[in-house]
Amino acid sequence: MKSNSSSLCQRRHKLYTSHMTDPELLELAASLAERAGVVINQIRARGFETTSKADFSPVTEADHAAELLIAAGLRQATPDIPVVAEEEVAAGRITARAECFWLVDPIDGTREFSAGRDDFAVCIGLIRNGKPVLGVIGQPAIGAIFGGLVGVGAWRRDGAGQHAIKARTRPVAGIEVVASRSYANDATLAKYLADFTVAGVKNMGSALKFSLLAQGQADLYPRFGRTMEWDTAAAQAVLEAAGGRVLAHPAMVPLSYGKPGYENPHFVCQGAGWAD
Repeated sequence: MKSNSSSLCQRRHKLYTSHMTDPELLELAASLAERAGVVINQIRARGFETTSKADFSPVTEADHAAELLIAAGLRQATPDIPVVAEEEVAAGRITARAECFWLVDPIDGTREFSAGRDDFAVCIGLIRNGKPVLGVIGQPAIGAIFGGLVGVGAWRRDGAGQHAIKARTRPVAGIEVVASRSYANDATLAKYLADFTVAGVKNMGSALKFSLLAQGQADLYPRFGRTMEWDTAAAQAVLEAAGGRVLAHPAMVPLSYGKPGYENPHFVCQGAGWAD
């Protein structure tokens, strides 16, 4: 049986005719993220070149190969759900807006990937009516995938199997913070954190920061730099499914999707137990 959100989307968006349930859509995304991870690791093993896009952000052969695999798989399995993918947008392929659409970042953290680090991710998220409803974060370097269906739950899958994950309640003694490696010395971040009792700060790349909150290994991730919707959609779904939340800053309302240019405002990610 379809979820209520699937039925609502079908009633309000006539072009949406997929007969897959939300759990099936989540498994589709997980399978494609896993397959993309194999391709990425193969390219990483044999070597690659890094070039720059028009906005001076890095891109590699692995970005293009992974995105081609994911986008083709989504369009074959769900032909009536549009796909918005980072490298396609960079190349000028702009998908018409829809109430239901996929957001794909084939390698989130290309700088980390190019530098030989392991904190890069494959991100596939599904949006309905401006909200992320499900998503997966693949971590090809260690063979792990994080998945989440908002309102149902989140999980981690790796060589040891699959188990549920959950955001932890905010500790009274002090919070663990994750922050972007690129903004490790950001004065805005330092000023923001001055209002909290901070037990520690971990700097790393990509949407894997969300996964630390979703697993109960961190409590707060403030982001005061530029991001795009494909950077956050899948990760927001995983974190919200695990009991956390992602809020636009400074409005402190849920981060929404389908914005002009697909650009996000600043945002703050929180684990469980934060007061409104």
